[in-house]
Amino acid sequence: MKLKSLIAISIVLFAMVIISCSNDNSNANDAGTMDADAVKNAVISGDWQISYYFDTDKEETLEYAGFVFNFNLDGSLIATDGSTALSGAWSITVSDNGTDDLRDDDVDFNILFASPVKFEKLTDDWEIKTYSANKIELIDVSGGNGGTDFLTFEKI
Repeated sequence: MKLKSLIAISIVLFAMVIISCSNDNSNANDAGTMDADAVKNAVISGDWQISYYFDTDKEETLEYAGFVFNFNLDGSLIATDGSTALSGAWSITVSDNGTDDLRDDDVDFNILFASPVKFEKLTDDWEIKTYSANKIELIDVSGGNGGTDFLTFEKI
């Protein structure tokens, strides 16, 4: 009887170890191990462009072609294409509400543009999928229509 109990306990412990192991060999940081300050430091250094934007049901990356984005330390955001400069705001927030998007421990990348309409589409509390010094991938699952938006910035 003791042998059966020992075998059962061993199997349970082995299963717990297997489940808790992760095989993520990516160089980018995912949201589960993210440091909000590290993300902030990455985005405030340099010029960025939108390399991918998918709005619910179609790709709209070309709408932002030619625009350079600067995320400033004071929370201001400037998008310029050489002739037009648009002002916005950005921030990074951390929440642990257990109900937000993809993870319980959630780091959001917040973007706000009041106009024009195509830039208002970027206004959201984006969840950070991955980030590195040269790329940040964001996702937003809409609570209203259930659509999923994707936004990727890459350093120029």
